[in-house]
Amino acid sequence: MAQGSDSNDTSFTRSPSPNSRQDSSDDVKKVMRREKNRIAAQKSRMRQTQKADSLHLESENLEKENAALRKEVKQLTEEAKYLSSVLSSHEPLCSMMGPQSSDILYSPHHGAFHQPHMASRYQH
Repeated sequence: MAQGSDSNDTSFTRSPSPNSRQDSSDDVKKVMRREKNRIAAQKSRMRQTQKADSLHLESENLEKENAALRKEVKQLTEEAKYLSSVLSSHEPLCSMMGPQSSDILYSPHHGAFHQPHMASRYQH
């Protein structure tokens, strides 16, 4: 064998073989795929963060609405108790008057004319 014909000598340049061109093309595709995946993951994380922020705001708004509704329920319950006590104190007066069909009253709450209630009809 001649001295300059060592098979491990890489000092000379070869033209790229078809396999090395394929490897290079595969590397480019791999890099592009990774970049595309990185961008998709970034967008996904951004959407996830936006959704979490949106849910947090919705939760806060629902908590405020819930508190307002609970306050309204409490006020309406107190008003119902008060009106019930007014009715209880008024019932004896109605029973003393007795049933009179000629007494027709207008109730703004019902938006219609009605007869006053009779204590005998509504036994407690």
